Amino acid sequence: MLHFSRWKTLLIWLVAFAAIVIAAPNLLTEAQRSSLSDWLGHDRLTLGLDLQGGSHIVLKVERSDVVKDRLEELVANVRNALRGASIRYTGLTGNDQTVTVRITDPAQIKAAVDLLKPLTTAGGHSGSEVALQQGEEGQLSLQISDAGITADVASARSRSLDIVGRRIAGFGYENFLVRPDGADRIVLQVLGSVDAERLKNILNQPAKLSFHLIDESMSGQEALNGRWPATSQVLYSLDDPPIPYLVDRTAFVTGSNMVDIEPIVDPQTQETSIAYRLDAVGTQRLAQATEQNIGKHLAIVFDDQVMSSPVIDAAITGGEGRISANFSEDGVRDFAIMLRAGALPATLTSVEERSVSPRFGADSIFNGLIAGLVAVVLVAALMIALYRILGIIAVVSLFLNLILIVAVLSLVGATLTLPGIAGIVLIVGMAVDSNVLIYERIREEEKTTHFFAEAVGRGFSRAFSTIVDANVTIFIAAIILFFLGSESIRGFAVTLAVGILTTVFTAFTLTRSIVAVWLSARHPRHLPKSVLTHLFEHANIRFMGIRRYVFTASAVISLIAMAAFATVGLHLGIDFSGGSLIEVTAKQGNADIADLHSRLNDLNLGDVSVERTGGPSNARIRIASQGGGENAEQSAATLVRGELQEDYDFRRVDVVGPAISGELTMMATLGVLAALAAILIYIWIRFEWQFAVGAIVATLHDVIIMLGLFVLTGIEFNLTSIAAVLTIVGYSLNDTVVVYDRMRENLKRYKKMPLPILIDASINQTLSRTILTAATTLIALLALFLFGGEVIRSFTFAMLFGVALGTFSSIYIAAPVLIVFRLRPEAPDGEESNKTDAGVRSGTVV
Repeated sequence: MLHFSRWKTLLIWLVAFAAIVIAAPNLLTEAQRSSLSDWLGHDRLTLGLDLQGGSHIVLKVERSDVVKDRLEELVANVRNALRGASIRYTGLTGNDQTVTVRITDPAQIKAAVDLLKPLTTAGGHSGSEVALQQGEEGQLSLQISDAGITADVASARSRSLDIVGRRIAGFGYENFLVRPDGADRIVLQVLGSVDAERLKNILNQPAKLSFHLIDESMSGQEALNGRWPATSQVLYSLDDPPIPYLVDRTAFVTGSNMVDIEPIVDPQTQETSIAYRLDAVGTQRLAQATEQNIGKHLAIVFDDQVMSSPVIDAAITGGEGRISANFSEDGVRDFAIMLRAGALPATLTSVEERSVSPRFGADSIFNGLIAGLVAVVLVAALMIALYRILGIIAVVSLFLNLILIVAVLSLVGATLTLPGIAGIVLIVGMAVDSNVLIYERIREEEKTTHFFAEAVGRGFSRAFSTIVDANVTIFIAAIILFFLGSESIRGFAVTLAVGILTTVFTAFTLTRSIVAVWLSARHPRHLPKSVLTHLFEHANIRFMGIRRYVFTASAVISLIAMAAFATVGLHLGIDFSGGSLIEVTAKQGNADIADLHSRLNDLNLGDVSVERTGGPSNARIRIASQGGGENAEQSAATLVRGELQEDYDFRRVDVVGPAISGELTMMATLGVLAALAAILIYIWIRFEWQFAVGAIVATLHDVIIMLGLFVLTGIEFNLTSIAAVLTIVGYSLNDTVVVYDRMRENLKRYKKMPLPILIDASINQTLSRTILTAATTLIALLALFLFGGEVIRSFTFAMLFGVALGTFSSIYIAAPVLIVFRLRPEAPDGEESNKTDAGVRSGTVV
């Protein structure tokens, strides 16, 4: 009997009411939410970058900068130590990670070694990071270890985090996030309307400002043609063409001494400069240096380039001054922002950029909402047509399920992305699967009992393990996806995982409680009559009768897919191949594809493709990987922006460097393998080993055919494709588990039934569920494909194909494998054939 106590019913509806209260603020404006009482809470979904616009940039600390600074530090320490002890030396140089020096007086070699040993532990570095070695003829070398450089890179990354945050804040952005990623990367996300190119410019530069003296013992050109003093270095000016200067290495004032910095723009001449004020130490050093060097030239150096070289006319004692800056108005302001925030310990190179305009994000939200609304209406109409009052209950449960998903996502502060919206639409199609399983089980139990209420209770109880087993496979795929991809893919994974949990919860609490109320109020004696639900009631299709033909055909198709994969290969997106993907909208009229192609070819960027997308005014530009390192990819995107910005607005810009693309490829491969392993281990534990083997074969079949689809259609294979493949794997195994679960029941019930007949019976018994679930899922995906927008169209196309493929493989691949591996010994061929034919003719299973 189906019975719910009053307190359980009350608790369930309190949870539903709480979900409505928590989810409701997502429908209100910011002003309306601020007027709510504190007890209501202001938890709401955070829209991802692809929905509200902004930039996601990954910065990498340049290891070469860290090596250079560490090497210069070590060379200076060696020079100072030897000079301080009056030890004669020659050939002091630093190369790669090694500093070498030759002691000219053999009698001083031991003293030099003893003097330099402390440098292996000096400077706050760990003791094993610098190794001192003694060679022949007084040659000494100090080798900086890779571990030491790695530790310095991690330290530079940590120090850069706060500086990056201050620079973004100084730029005027408020809604941003800066976090570490690994040992040498920083991830930043700025939401809203963002000038990504300008933002990267102020983040990529170390902004090291320092005051030096010009070494006037020779000119910069003379130094380049000969040898210059070891205490000086040749630096170039910012002029075009650049002018070489011989600059003293010692800086007596640095950016850290500046306590007040203001950009100055002359309103009449439009000349730009930086007004600065020094702290007490900087004021004293500047006064002393300028007083002692009147008539000489001062060198103001910014990131190893000479900004200005004024003549010292008199001592500068006030600690204040101006630096002439040949920058634009925006440029001088950005310069001031960098100086205020402080110098970075090393250059930060952009290795990944994903920028979206707010308008593009708004279009994505609109498309997603339309797709979701259409999916809900179609799925609701189908369920009501199939199950009448029980269909209405399923629709009520579906609406509450969606509210519960939004409430949970709001509580945990999840970020809703465009693939996340796709995940919600997918849940719309999959959520009714639990109801279909329960209702079809009730219909079966109704035939074996005299009391309908008892059949309902058995239906819910016996469907529970099947529903849990079926949903675990998709849940595992969602968990793996969370650790795989970008923020948008994580949004899909979180939404899918939460949707699976809420679906199971609503099926066995909300749906069950509503059905219990219906039973007590109406006292029905049978399921509501419906034409469509009886279509498969007496189905006795001999699926296994053609298993050899289907197996052979599937094997041939799989071989063709593998051959195409090996020869033609996948059309890899920039996630895996590197490069740039840029979507633009013409400011006036339509996008001229031929003109775009011509203009971009003139930039000499290699392989460039241009195609129309999402309307006549829009175009998508694909630039192949430049093959010149991380900076090459960013430079290519910058050139495109500069060439097209007057005529086009940039809707979306994705730039992926070789380091990121390589990592994404490795993570995707390992993620797919991990998901398959985890799912199959679960099935192995829950079922006999033959079932696990069947699931492995069916899963490999689906993955191979899916990859073949991508090869033969030329659809771009990217991170969303991986999400589609993993989701289809979970969905296919969901179908397979339902069939397997019924086979396991029938194996216990019919001890002597030949396996092919038992398999056919199990498939036929679950056929209505299989087809109805596939139908609702396909309806939701079709709505997403038609109305969800261009960005996720390839994803939904792959999902549409995958759902149909998964339904097929659960019947014609996963099941026949059990016969091959003799889950139950077969009867002789003739006997089996006679029994099978008899079972088919009679329409019953005995």
